Formats: sequence, structure tokens, C-alpha cells
Amino acid sequence: MAIFDTGIRADHPHFRNIKERTNWTNEDSLNDNLGHGTFVAGVIASQDMECLGFSPDSEIYAFRVFTDAQVSYTSWFLDAFNYAIATGINVLNLSIGGPDYLDRPFVEKVWEITANKIIMVSAIGNDGPLYGTLNNPADQNDVIGVGGIDYDDHIASFSSRGMSTWEIPHGYGRVKPDVVAYGRDIMGSKTSTGCKSLSGTSVASPVVAGVVCLLASVIPENIRWDILNPASMKQALVEGAAKLGGPNIFEQGAGRLDLLESYEILLKYRPRASILPSILDFTDCPYAWPFCRQPLYAGAMPVMFNATILNGMGVTGHVESEPIWHPFNEVGNLLNIHFTYSDVIWPWTGYLALHMQIKDEGAQFSGLIEGNVTFTVVSPPAKGETTPRRSICILFLKLQVIPTPPRSQRILWDQFHSIKYPPGYIPRDSLDVKNDILDWHGDHPHTNFHGMFDMLRDAGYYMEILGSPLTCFDASQYGTLLMVDLEDEFFKEEISKLENDVKIHGLGLLVFGDWYNVETMTKMRFFDDNTRSWWTPATGGANIPALNDLLKPFGIAFGDTILNGAFFLGGERSHYASGTDIAEFPAGGFLHNFSFQENFDGSTTQNVVQASGLAKVESSVLGVLEVGGGTGRIAVYGDSNCLDSSHMVVNCYWLLRKLLDFTSQNIRDPRIFPASNRLASPLIRNDGSFPARREDVNLSSYSLVMNHNLMCGNDARFEVWGAKGYNAETWRNGELPGIPSPFIIRQPMRSNPDTSQSIIGARPAIGNSETNVTAERETYHSKEYSFNATKDGFGIDKNQGLEQVGNHSLKIPLSKRNVSINISSRRQRAKMDLLGWLNRDELDVPTLVAFQWLVPVLLCITGFLLGLSFWRMRQRRRRRARNRTARPIAV
Repeated sequence: MAIFDTGIRADHPHFRNIKERTNWTNEDSLNDNLGHGTFVAGVIASQDMECLGFSPDSEIYAFRVFTDAQVSYTSWFLDAFNYAIATGINVLNLSIGGPDYLDRPFVEKVWEITANKIIMVSAIGNDGPLYGTLNNPADQNDVIGVGGIDYDDHIASFSSRGMSTWEIPHGYGRVKPDVVAYGRDIMGSKTSTGCKSLSGTSVASPVVAGVVCLLASVIPENIRWDILNPASMKQALVEGAAKLGGPNIFEQGAGRLDLLESYEILLKYRPRASILPSILDFTDCPYAWPFCRQPLYAGAMPVMFNATILNGMGVTGHVESEPIWHPFNEVGNLLNIHFTYSDVIWPWTGYLALHMQIKDEGAQFSGLIEGNVTFTVVSPPAKGETTPRRSICILFLKLQVIPTPPRSQRILWDQFHSIKYPPGYIPRDSLDVKNDILDWHGDHPHTNFHGMFDMLRDAGYYMEILGSPLTCFDASQYGTLLMVDLEDEFFKEEISKLENDVKIHGLGLLVFGDWYNVETMTKMRFFDDNTRSWWTPATGGANIPALNDLLKPFGIAFGDTILNGAFFLGGERSHYASGTDIAEFPAGGFLHNFSFQENFDGSTTQNVVQASGLAKVESSVLGVLEVGGGTGRIAVYGDSNCLDSSHMVVNCYWLLRKLLDFTSQNIRDPRIFPASNRLASPLIRNDGSFPARREDVNLSSYSLVMNHNLMCGNDARFEVWGAKGYNAETWRNGELPGIPSPFIIRQPMRSNPDTSQSIIGARPAIGNSETNVTAERETYHSKEYSFNATKDGFGIDKNQGLEQVGNHSLKIPLSKRNVSINISSRRQRAKMDLLGWLNRDELDVPTLVAFQWLVPVLLCITGFLLGLSFWRMRQRRRRRARNRTARPIAV
């Protein structure tokens, strides 16, 4: 048993079997002067009856990787991990973690650790009750991630919640934690002698690690490590876990650790593969939240679920053939399901992503769809075997389907233009928060906006998520496009399409901004001791210059003033937390002004933003407007913190609902539309100055727009996968627009063979000029990376761009996809441009066949015949010339 922590005393009376102590820090000490490492070791292996550990006979290897000042570096962990592998460690506990999963050396070393059959157990984090706060390495598939509960089987308030955020924005996160264990008021060893109680997931993790050691002892020693590995042990734990009533899947994972059930499973265990979870029952509330809150319906964006493949047969394997959907009855054929999955399952784990749509013929269907998804995992033969190992995995599906809701009840959430930490320094949205400088919770309706999601469902709205550009949705299907706290840029095609969507096709637009001030961002710069580099925010709380470009066609612009304070609107108390002001707004709209404290000057350190020079100013913060002769409706608000559960002071759900009632249904609340707030003349900034983009920061390192191709990913509707999206022609005839090269993604789309975790929705062609759209394409994305020592952050997604730490930069494949042409059930809309320059409209089928197939064939035949005729004429001329120059032979 290896314990990576703060060390342990050699002569501690609670431990009978300390085999070795090693120090990997820059301090000359092996002892624990903090008490954390000793406590963790006590939970696992103490022999003191007051705080008895789970496996007192375990051999303890204490790795001191933290200083007395609680400082550690990636390089220390790498050295210690290498020694653990060389020593032959069986189980390793890490009661540490952080949000940074893009520390490539650390994460790759964790893969190497588990590939060497070391079972790693790690704490999921103490950032609860916030969602999207999983810590690395516990959020990796090959690691057993542990959450905490109290003795009443309630999720501990401090325990971090899922889902994983590696896959956002293009896909959907994985289920974590794997299991939960008791983590409140747990007894463990003191530094010298005696016992004490502590709480936290760093306490729950050694509970599971101790159980793992205890369970390992039930397997006969001669076959123990032929049977046990990171996958088989996780299978025993999650399959034996007891599901708790109340918490959802992203709070409890498989459920509470059950030692006896896991023991029974291991007694009968034979190497096999399995899927986690094995049951997806979208009617099981609250466990299946958020899926149980919103049924499926025809015409919606694909509902995605990211399951984990556990392969107890071997460290490597593969899915033998494409998974198959087996509906239990005829109505199951209404489900159109696509799969993406790991090409290579390594180490021990992979992913299976489900993309689910209801077919158009199910637009009026109401009821349940049930069935199984099956696939076979194959691994190389084990030592002494001659044939590959095979195992069939079964995933049960139960889905609730309803008739397609009316347009006015459907909201589309823009996830594509959200950028989070890591890899870049994306600052928090509220500058009043002193202890968390990063925006790292995912900004997703199922993470830190989960309260807003539940409120909208309670109000009768249906929310769908778009992880692709704005060209990839059909505006006629939605009442409102909801854009909250966006940091990325916009394609010019997106700006043009959105203007058309709002003014002509009646799409509602609701935008929540956030602070943006170049001076404040500059003062938030700090030096990171770990990477020995300066960190500077890549943008503000939101990318106001980009939002202003998007809103310019409507005469709306945000400013760069940072505002703080409380105000009342229609009797409802609201709080503005580091929001921005509205600088321009057209006549005829309704604009609301309030007095706030303005942050003229901000000074920051690594952990603190302090304001000085505060003054009361009258600022515009809320505006509503009709455009296109009343066809479209727009609402803008300068702050998103009132929707974000992370650092919310007072929620503004009531305001969001009233604004959606206006943008989607043209219902006007008198509090929002008082005659006194109607603008007789436009609000115009006199000096003409607006927030400017920073020239000293390369946002393209983190952007999915800059230096990238416009392309719809597999989070969009199936019919636009790999295309640029919908345009005006699409709205007229319901078919796809032209795209630069004729291809559609073949299913299944598979990941890089080096990977086993998914970005299930990664765009099939995102790249710069180096990207080659052929049968095998690679997309490169170069990013900067920094490590924040105060966060203890480590990690990287095997399907995301992998970046080198420090000042080194690498260009790493973000994804590898196999692409081929598959016309199948729909018309190929790619203009081959042989004669397209003569006809800018889309061609119907007879014209398409005549002009793009028959005419080229006839031209080729004609050219061949002409060439043959010229060749024959030239040959005849050569023969005549030879005959004229020939001489008679003398006899």
C-alpha cells in the first residue's frame, strides 16, 4: 500500500508494518509535521483499537510528496510514481487533487501507473456542493474516484459533484465519482500517538483504499494479481455498491461502498468486460438527473450519454464491432442512435458514447422506449492462453418520449462559445470571490447552471444544448437562443445567420454578459512558482468585444464598466456581482438603469482582487427590444452570476423566466415594460469607444473559432454532422446546404488509438490549414499550460489536446477520426462545383444527375475520342513523311 501524502513517523505505535519511507520534496525530512499523511495511513492500516484501520497487516510505503507548507510539484510526483512502479506497489492512495486535467506528464504517468496493475484510489475533491468540480486524477476512468457521505447516507456537503468537464463543449461528461464512502467524522491516527476525527473526501479515499487491500486478501495469493487489476477491482466496487435514495448519479456514482457485496463478487469473479453504468433508466428520478427531468422528443438535439467501459480481461483491448441497438418492441425503432467509442481500450478502460435522437415519425409519440445495447470487447490472450479473450457487454436503456413541444417552449443553450479553465487563465465571473480565481466548473446547464436548468423545467421550458457553431441549428424549431457568460469569438457566418434568424425567422435572443475590463485583467496578472511563468487572463468574465460584434446588427453594445451592488426591480431584490453596463441600445426598446458601485480600479494578487476608488454611478443593465417589425425579440442583461450556482448571492431566476416569456412567447410583464423606460431616442456612447480585444494575449490558443474551420460536430443533429450547418436554403427546402468537401461522418467515429476517454462530440474537422480532410484526419490545437500550485491541479483528457507544462509548447493530435463518404438516406448536398458557378441555387435531383454526372461523363468520352483522332492523324502524317524520304536499293 503506497500513500502519497505528507509522510509518517518511522516509530509510530499505530503501525506494525511500515516497509519504507521516502521523501520526494526539497525538504530534508521523512516525518509528517502536518498530520494529514499519518491520518490517512491510520484509516487504512492502524492497529489501535480506538481508530482501527481496515487492513492493519498491509505493508505501508509512505511517499512524502508535500512539504510542511503544503507545496508540491509535478516533477516530485513523477519521480515518486516511477519508484512506486519499480517497487511493485499494488495499491496507491492519493488524497489530493485539483481541477487541472491538462498536466500531460502527470496524467500520462497515472496511465502508466494503472497500466502496471497498480490500483489507484483518489479523492474526488472538497469543492461541493458545487457541480462540475471533480478533481484530477480521481476524474480519470482508470482511477477509482471517491466521494464522501455522512453516517445518515447523505452526500456530504463538501463532496465534489460531477459531471466531468473534460469533454465540454463538444460532448458530454462522464459519471463520477465512482463510489461514495463515509467521509465525515472518521477516526484516524494523530501525528505522534492517539486518535482524532477528520472530514473530507481525502478521508473517504483511504476508506476505499483500505477496503481494496482487505478485498485483495480474499483472493488466493497464487492467483491474486492474475485476477486483480484496476478494472476488476472497480467492477467489484461499483457492482457491489448500494444505490442511495435521493442523490443523483453525478453525486453518488454507483452508490455507497458495500464491502460484503464486493466480497461476494470477487469470490466468483472471472475476467470480463462491463459497462458503467449498466442501466440507463431515464425515468428513475432523482438518480437519473438531469435525464429524468427532460424526456426525449423528435426534432431535438441529440441527447448524449458518456458511459465507461471496464475491461478486466487485460490492460488493452478493443470493441470488436459497432454496438447494436436491440429494441424490445416496435416503438423502439423510433430511436435513432449513433455510437462513438474507443478504438483501443487502454489502460483497462474506454468509453462508449451514445447519441440519441427520436425519428421524425415519432413527433406525436408518447411513451417508453426500452431495449439493450450490446457490443463485444476483445483482449489479447493471457499468459498460458492461446485464444483472445472475449466478453459481451450489455447496456439497458429505458427512455421516456413525449410529443415534440411547441417552438415557444424550446430553448437552445449555446455551449460552443464557452471557454473554461484549463488550459487558459479564464478568470472567475465574480471579482468579489477571493478564494477561487478560475472559471473551471464547466458553465454547463448540468454543472454550475443546474439550478437554472431545474427552474426552467419546472416552468415548462425544454432546454437543449448546442456544442457546435450557431450555423448548426434550425432557428424555426426554437423560441429562444440563450447565451450566458460566453468567452469565445464568433464566425462571421454565425453573426450573419443569427441576424437572419432573429429578424426574419422570429428567433428570440437572450444574452447574459459579464465583466470585461482590460485594465482590471492586466492587474490580475500573477507569477506562478510552479511553472515559473506569468499568468494573464485570456479574457474577462465574458468576451464582451465578441458579444458586441454579435449584437451590432441590432444596435446593442455592452461597455467595460465593472458594476457591483443590489437593486430592486418590480419589488424583486437582485444583486449585480461584477457585471457590465449596456453602452448602446436602439430607440423603441425598454432600458432599465440603476445606481451601482463602479470598480474604477482593480488590483489583484494570485488569490485576491481588491477594489478601490468606488463611486455610485447610474448605469443601464437590462434592455428588451423588438426587431424585424416585431418578428424577433431580444433581451440583454449585463451579469450572469445570478444564474450561476457557483458564487451566487441572489438568484435572478424570476427575471430569466420573465425575459424568456417575452423572447419566446411575447408575454410582457409590466415590471419589465413600464412606459417610463421606453427609449424615445437611441442610447449612444458619445466617444464611440467600446471594449477592445487584448493584443497581448493569444486567445486563439484556447478558442474553437479562431484559426478553425466552421463545422458541425456530433453534438448537432445527425443530418448536419460534418457540414457547415443550416442556411437560408435549408429553411426553404428542409435540406442541407453545400459544404466544401463531400463527406459525412461514418459511424462509428472512433478515437485516437492512444485514448480511452471521450470527447463525445468533438468536431470531426476542426483545425487550421494543416488539417487534411481525407480518410484519416488529424486536428491540431496548440495551447498554453500553467499549473497552479494552490490548486494541486493535475490531469489531461486522452482525447483532448495534450499540452506540455512550463514554457514548452507542443502540437498534439486533438482527435483522429476515420472519415468516409456515406450518402445513404439523404441527398448529397455538397456542391462539386463542376458547373456550380453557372447555378448558385441548389440543384434538384434530375438537374444534379444531368449536370454533375452525365455531362462530365460525356465530356470525358468526347475528349478521349478527340484525342484518339488527333493521335491517328499524327501517325498517318509520320508514315507519309517516311515514304517521301525513302531511297531505292541498288541491285
